[in-house]
Amino acid sequence: MLEISNIEVVYDKVIYVLRGVSLEVPQGNIICLLGANGVGKSTTLKSISGLIRTELGEIIRGDIKFDGISIIKKTPEDIVKLGIIQVWEGRKVCEHLTVEQNLRAGTFVRQDGTNIKRDLSIVYDYFPRLKDVGKKKMSGYLSGGEQQMLVIGRAMMAHPKLILLDEPSLGLSPVIAREIFRIIERLNKEERTTFLLVEQNVKASLDVSQYGYVMENGRIVLDGPAEELRNNEDIREFYLGLSQLGSRKSYREAKAYKRRKRWLG
Repeated sequence: MLEISNIEVVYDKVIYVLRGVSLEVPQGNIICLLGANGVGKSTTLKSISGLIRTELGEIIRGDIKFDGISIIKKTPEDIVKLGIIQVWEGRKVCEHLTVEQNLRAGTFVRQDGTNIKRDLSIVYDYFPRLKDVGKKKMSGYLSGGEQQMLVIGRAMMAHPKLILLDEPSLGLSPVIAREIFRIIERLNKEERTTFLLVEQNVKASLDVSQYGYVMENGRIVLDGPAEELRNNEDIREFYLGLSQLGSRKSYREAKAYKRRKRWLG
């Protein structure tokens, strides 16, 4: 469905952020993009959605194809109409609108305005907490977890082919984060929604994904099936803090390991 080929991205014509990034997202899969903060994960999503231009970013090399069509020169509006929806990091709700008004806002990009009530019912089925707090409640008063559910539900109202999901667990309690990941997995299995998931929670991401990519300093340095990455010694030691015997490493040991990661030579 999505193919990124050796893209390079520069900000303000000076700062290189992505350096030859390539990845693929097959239809009906959850693909995760892993890495520490600031390595270029969010920039990758914005490059796909076209929103990179709003931040003085530019794709200077490479190509991005969606369903076989190059989209690097398309506007964000045109990319949305193709079925690519980005859910931003930080739960960008319209705080002055109600829960239901936020959800209905997701339908504006659709070609038809039919079956909205049915779609609302489906969203409330996946996110009963939104229905419980009240459809008419101002979204600015929702908890962080409820707002995260709301932005994912709003994306679903657009009938997306591909959702670019940026740090859905950021700032959430472990219990709520697990609930969010369970719903993502359900949406993928039951609605066949395709996800490109950016996350720092490596374990949770690999548990719901079929395939993963690891990014360091604007480059893809490792990729493979999720099960293979879960069992990879480098991933276990650096990202999960576990040694071969399963004991947890100290922060000092993890920092030392960062300097000798084998995939970076």
